[in-house]
Amino acid sequence: MSDAVRQLRDLGLLRDGPGGELRAVAPEQAVDGVVGPLDRDIRTRRALAERKRESIMAFLPVFEASAYSRERERGFEVLEDLCEVRAVIADLAARARTEILTAQPGGSRDEGSLKEAEPRDREVLDRGVRMRVLYQHTARSSSGTAVHIDRMLELGAQVRTLDDHFSRLLVFDAETAIISLPANSLGAVVVREPHTVAFIVETYERLWLSADPCTVTAGARAGVAGDVRQAIVRLLVEGMTDASIATRLGMSVRTCRRHIAELMEELGAQSRFQAGYLLASPPSGTDDAHA
Repeated sequence: MSDAVRQLRDLGLLRDGPGGELRAVAPEQAVDGVVGPLDRDIRTRRALAERKRESIMAFLPVFEASAYSRERERGFEVLEDLCEVRAVIADLAARARTEILTAQPGGSRDEGSLKEAEPRDREVLDRGVRMRVLYQHTARSSSGTAVHIDRMLELGAQVRTLDDHFSRLLVFDAETAIISLPANSLGAVVVREPHTVAFIVETYERLWLSADPCTVTAGARAGVAGDVRQAIVRLLVEGMTDASIATRLGMSVRTCRRHIAELMEELGAQSRFQAGYLLASPPSGTDDAHA
């Protein structure tokens, strides 16, 4: 038997006649005989698959309730890996209902973090969830971070900045907080214990009230630059090192030293010690001479 004949028989287009001869079969008949059983089998399997899916998914509410219950029972959970931290943040952001509080210390944020955060923040704000973000003043002088702040402001987020350092944290619906680990910058602690979360929220509110509303305009930038300069003066008078001041204000040591050098030049000081002394000394003529 030739291959062509074998293929036609497989397709149902040829069949044996009464006398053993091959007879042609109309294509529509061949379809009913060959494809029909396959269609019926597919429909049967699809119906079975849907029944199985419904049976399995019926347990989803039970699973979610038990998983959430276990989460609530664990007041504190330490995450050592950045991927774990990001996964938890993404899950909490997706479930957020009312408000997300964020505190991002340091100056500029790296491009990777901004790219990772922006779609998530956009989705949250589009859902009508409120978002407040706290940065340090030095973040405004970073072009990449400033552009990100502009986008968030346009989407409805509230952004403020402070001169001093604070801890990195997020709070979701005043129920769950994520705090960075001091000894591991890639890890975090997930806090669900209600009293601790309430304390974190209260601390955030105090920082928020003392922070300056963020508007990325030339005047605002100039004002922030003056605030940063005043913060450097205050910390210099306290005797802090260049590196400590830089860390506290979220800037590079090089930038900090440039600011200090400009201050020393303005004061005519020959050393940081002399500059600190001059800054701490009251202006001449302010002594109480009429006592």
